[in-house]
Amino acid sequence: MEAIFFPQVWDGKGFTPWFSDLVLGLGANLITVCILLVIFFTKHNIRRPQGARKGLVEVVFLQLMPAFGACLSFAETIMLARKSASGQIVRNHEFLFMCSQLVVWLVAMLVSFHKSWFNIFSNWILCFWWILKILLEIPHFQYKFSSLEFTEFAMDVSSLGAEIMFAIFINVVTARARTDAISSIEDPLIESNTNTDENVTSCNLLSLLTFNFVNPIVNIGVTKQLDFQNLIELPADLKPASCYGTLLNFWRVEYTAKSSDSSLFRVMYYSFGWPYLRLGLLKVVNDSVGFVGPLILNKFIKCLQQGSCNMDGYVLAVLLGSASVFKSFLDTQYSFRLAKLKLILRSSIMTIVYRKCLSTNLAEQSKFSEGEIQTFMSVDVDRTINLCNSLHDVWSLPLQIGVALYLLYTQVSFAFISGLAITFLLIPVNKWISTLIARATESMMKHKDERIRSAGELLAHIRTVKMYSWEELFTKRIVEKRKLEVKHLSTRKYLDAWCVYFWATTPTLFSLFTFSLFAVTGHSLDAATVFTCVALFNTLIAPLNSFPWVINGMIDAVISSRRLSKYLACPENNGDRHSKAPKSIFIGREPCDNIEKPLDIAIYDASCTWCSNSASNQNVVLNCISLQIEKGIFVAVIGEVGSGKSSLINSILGEMGVTEGNIGSYGSISYVPQVPWILSGTFRDNILFGEAFDAGRYREVLQACALDVDVSNMFGGDLSRIREKGVNLSGGQKARLALARAVYHNADIYLLDDILSAVDSQVALWILSNSLLGPLMNHKTRVLCTHNLQAISAADMIVLMDKGTVKWAGTSADFLSSSYSSICKPNETNNFSSNTVEKDNDELVSSNLPESDYGGVAQGLQENAEEESRKEGRVEFGVYKIYAFLAGWPIAVLICVSALLMQSSRNGNDLWLSYWVDTSSGTTYTGFYLVVLSLFGLINSVFTLVRAFSFAYGGLRAAVKVHADLLRNLVNAPVFFFESNPSGRVLNRLSSDLYTVDDALPFILNILLANFFSLLGTAVVLSYAQVNLNCRSYFLHEVSFLILLIPFWYIYNRLQFYYRSTSRELRRLDSVARSPIYSSFTETLDGSATIRAFRKEELFMDRFTESVSLYQQTSYSELTAGLWLSLRLQLLAAFIILFISMMAVFGSNGSLPISFGTPGLVGLALSYAAPVVSLLSSFLTSFTETEKEMIAIERIAEYMDIPRERSEGTVTVQPNWPREGSIEFECVSLKYKPSLPAALNNVSFRIRGGLKVGIVGRTGAGKSSVLNALFRLTPVCNGRILIDGLDISEVAVRDLRSRFAVVPQSPFLFEGSLRDNLDPFGLTSEIKIWGALEKCHMKSEVELAGGLDIHVKGSGTSFSVGQRQLLCLARAIIKSSKILCLDECTANVDAQTALLLQNTISEECKDMTVVTIAHRISTVLNMDQILVLDHGTLVEQGNPRALLKDESSRFFSFAKASSM
Repeated sequence: MEAIFFPQVWDGKGFTPWFSDLVLGLGANLITVCILLVIFFTKHNIRRPQGARKGLVEVVFLQLMPAFGACLSFAETIMLARKSASGQIVRNHEFLFMCSQLVVWLVAMLVSFHKSWFNIFSNWILCFWWILKILLEIPHFQYKFSSLEFTEFAMDVSSLGAEIMFAIFINVVTARARTDAISSIEDPLIESNTNTDENVTSCNLLSLLTFNFVNPIVNIGVTKQLDFQNLIELPADLKPASCYGTLLNFWRVEYTAKSSDSSLFRVMYYSFGWPYLRLGLLKVVNDSVGFVGPLILNKFIKCLQQGSCNMDGYVLAVLLGSASVFKSFLDTQYSFRLAKLKLILRSSIMTIVYRKCLSTNLAEQSKFSEGEIQTFMSVDVDRTINLCNSLHDVWSLPLQIGVALYLLYTQVSFAFISGLAITFLLIPVNKWISTLIARATESMMKHKDERIRSAGELLAHIRTVKMYSWEELFTKRIVEKRKLEVKHLSTRKYLDAWCVYFWATTPTLFSLFTFSLFAVTGHSLDAATVFTCVALFNTLIAPLNSFPWVINGMIDAVISSRRLSKYLACPENNGDRHSKAPKSIFIGREPCDNIEKPLDIAIYDASCTWCSNSASNQNVVLNCISLQIEKGIFVAVIGEVGSGKSSLINSILGEMGVTEGNIGSYGSISYVPQVPWILSGTFRDNILFGEAFDAGRYREVLQACALDVDVSNMFGGDLSRIREKGVNLSGGQKARLALARAVYHNADIYLLDDILSAVDSQVALWILSNSLLGPLMNHKTRVLCTHNLQAISAADMIVLMDKGTVKWAGTSADFLSSSYSSICKPNETNNFSSNTVEKDNDELVSSNLPESDYGGVAQGLQENAEEESRKEGRVEFGVYKIYAFLAGWPIAVLICVSALLMQSSRNGNDLWLSYWVDTSSGTTYTGFYLVVLSLFGLINSVFTLVRAFSFAYGGLRAAVKVHADLLRNLVNAPVFFFESNPSGRVLNRLSSDLYTVDDALPFILNILLANFFSLLGTAVVLSYAQVNLNCRSYFLHEVSFLILLIPFWYIYNRLQFYYRSTSRELRRLDSVARSPIYSSFTETLDGSATIRAFRKEELFMDRFTESVSLYQQTSYSELTAGLWLSLRLQLLAAFIILFISMMAVFGSNGSLPISFGTPGLVGLALSYAAPVVSLLSSFLTSFTETEKEMIAIERIAEYMDIPRERSEGTVTVQPNWPREGSIEFECVSLKYKPSLPAALNNVSFRIRGGLKVGIVGRTGAGKSSVLNALFRLTPVCNGRILIDGLDISEVAVRDLRSRFAVVPQSPFLFEGSLRDNLDPFGLTSEIKIWGALEKCHMKSEVELAGGLDIHVKGSGTSFSVGQRQLLCLARAIIKSSKILCLDECTANVDAQTALLLQNTISEECKDMTVVTIAHRISTVLNMDQILVLDHGTLVEQGNPRALLKDESSRFFSFAKASSM
């Protein structure tokens, strides 16, 4: 019995047909019907989930797919019945199997019409069983596929495809049900996606399929330069405002459930998982159709081998072309919808990151460096959305490989296992390499963050860096970080090269081992087998080569998504500053009466820190603060430098982490930070800040803030444009503009952080009288951190801060009688009452105080900021030469030669196979043929390795050199270049463009090179196949090819001309549209506290959304233009395949006098002709993409030709120059632009060595311009400047600046140790450093903070502004230069500390020439000489004591206004 039974089940090659049909097939179908019916009867009464409606996709896959399967089964059943009726043998088991298939499809179709379809098909048991059912039916399809009858073959392929598609669909439905169970939020995309077709510029279905809506932009692109107005209209579902809300809602749900463990990847799945999974259906169909070609090719070659083809030959030829057409539409539609989803994700993540920046307070943001946050936007967002490609590819590529291997099995039986063994051996190797790549990528990103942060720090403070002559220092710091980044980048690139090598040689090795084993086991090779296998090997090349990139892309995406998740999981401000507080209690005295007064600010036992609440070691900055501020009073917060004044303001704003106690405020807040935050835009926009324009109030605010005359003198009035960070405004104008913004908003509470220190005494008195105490604000609650004595005297309440605690609080009258009054030097004040302010105010009005404050840098307002330039036309060949030069010409030649030899060896391998099948009979000379085949495989392997590593080396060399050259050019650029170009624009080159050069450009260039040589190899092989024809056939064959080639070449040439012209401009527009996003993000990072204080988050969200929307539009236009080309080229390929196939059939039937020669050449020609146009398409696409990525080199090259400072000198100065320190200006005139008025106008003066000179004048009078001229930050137009009698224009500029010591107006500390900040070149002993700190009264603070090795955060935020000024002064004292320049160095310190510092300067700088710019007149009273400037002209000079005696002098009026 066993001998009878087992042969009927297994025939040695596989299961027998009866067992496959009756046991496996019929049994599986009956179980499927039972499962469907059981699930239906148990769940048909369950309510349908909300949102589970049938859209177009559901109708197609749930109803049309079963109907299609039922029709196929019914047709096959009818065919079997007709065969039986005509007397042919029909096996019963086959008939029963087909009937059971029909029943399954009918039951599935009927169930799909029921209202509970979602509950039925989302059952996991059904999902699992349907997949198992397909596996059980594989033996049936295996023996059916071996049939040569084409009709049955086609129907079986279609039936299998329908089953696979239905299985995937019900699995997607199950996954969606699981998603709905996890989150209660309804998926809004279900409904909106049903109308996607209407959203694409309202185009019809045909236009959507063929991308005809791209035609207008392509037509414009070849006639003129494209502009943003020419872009394709953005569909509604791609607009950031519509897609951002979905991701945000799901993120809130995730954050509520998971808190700090929230995952952006999970949120992306919940938000867009269902549309993404539906794309998987399209992907499966697309991949499945890709294997139809080799199967039909096999049938077609066998048909041709029979000598003459009947009607099946023509049908097969048509199907070859039709399959290509169908795949063309599937390819482009999948790419289109996936790219749309990626754009939706990109805009959503960008917007949610920007929102996080707006809603996270400064304490929480301290966990991340500014460079790291900028990298989130510039790099991590793009890497995260690439997960969309990788996730589908990670299952699609193995599926493609698996199907290809199975089809190989049908051709060469188990011989393919030898090739498969090579593939499996490489899996653990690639896994190990991928792990190393992941580590290298993570480390590389950390160092990239550091480099971008350092570059941003350099760009933000470039003026100060140049004054210190620190260009080389900062260059070295950035280069060191770049070296660490490149170290990990090189590790990654060389590991990538190994990946490429292993996977690129796999198809050749696969072919070698498979055919070798097949021949060695005694089988003979024929043309149909060999070239069907060759076609399948070619099908394997794409997934095998793509796999390492997919793995690396997934690694990058996972790392970036984790980084983003960590940032997005930071706690946010809840936006509620209000809490109920008890009655007013003043600290240090009893309430003046028993009447309860309303409070605007209440602080109870609050301890605050600048660290995140999640930080382990929190350094408390404010300790047990209790303070109540009544409504409508004016409060002056005073104290020494670093006492916690600014921290108190920030704690009220909610910017600090509260460890204990409560802080509450009542009503709207206007805030002016100590360093004014100025918005890029017009002067008016900065004041309105999103509020409606009220002309009357606007005029009053301008006058109260002493801005009316400044505005009247601007060429554009208040519509003049202010550049990034207000670089074309003076320091005083920035302060008054920020104050005007606060006053205009008519808030309940005004928090003003030391706004009077940046303006001169006259303007300070005007602001105090007309603004702070004027009608616009006198009934509001005003909290002012200040050292200004007049403001302190006018205050209703004084709060004294000391070491983070409120040491005293009370009225100004009580303060005078307290023991703390000596802090403000009351003995030097004339009167502490507001009457003095009012009296002085009358005199100031009569003397017409608000004169033009329009001098110096402020004159830059007359011109708008420069728009970012972009090239026109194609990328010049010179750009490619630049990249080749950067990579190294020998390396470039080696890459090309190795790629050529690699392709030659691969083509030689295929030609040798053709020769083998044509010349050998049986197994004769098998060993010889195998040796030659092995030799080709070895050569291919060697040159693949050379190409991979030479490309990695060349790309790294170019990346290193590009960064070095770009950085060198930037640090040597003049200051004006940075004032004309926003830092975001420059940083774009150092981040996004450099990332392209590091990663994207070598990748796409490698693909271009591979495509080019593949195309070249194909042309050679086809030419060889034609040369081997006989003369008459060859002539006719050439004629037939020319008939095809001439129109084909014309169409191809026109398509590439139209596309390249358009795509270049679109990529340039895309780069230009990207810069405002980074500029806006950087600007918001700097001013996020101000934005939150004014509650303008929505305003800035709208502005950012507009920028992202434009970026979306350029990207959408670019991708649709690419798909427009891809579809047309693929359709062209389909036509060529159809033409060649039909000609082959005609020739085999004798209809044409053409013969294709041997069967081997027939197979070779067809296997190479089929992908030729696809290769052309891929070549053009990769060439265009390379051209687009080359725009990064083009944009960087623009910065290689920027102006440079004249660094060389004609005179070599002595090491001890200057010896005396004398300074002489001879008729010096200075303009910031040729078209602007002079900032210094014919200024002449002489300062003897060792003198202490003060420069005073109105804000913007030209005081800082004197230092700009002295430091050669701006070249003088006329005259000359002499130092010790030597013309400074003859001295090397860096040498000149290094001989000066300077304390800049904006104190600058860079990120690093405090020791490095004070002594960056390490030339000073520790004793001397501590001595300088003691003289500047910072020793105790530094010791308390942890000593000289403490880490200083970016821009010195670890210290207050006043402390930064003292540290900068300590740095200047340490340098011991002969000339010391002080630009408002005591503006942000209290009066007592200022007096001590003046004494320190007098004692330590006895032999030094000291040039001091001051607004505080007391700072310059003891100077040897005073220079008074007005409108860039020197109007007065002399001894300050002599000038004070002259009541008509300008200096006397300044001194009187300051109430000394």
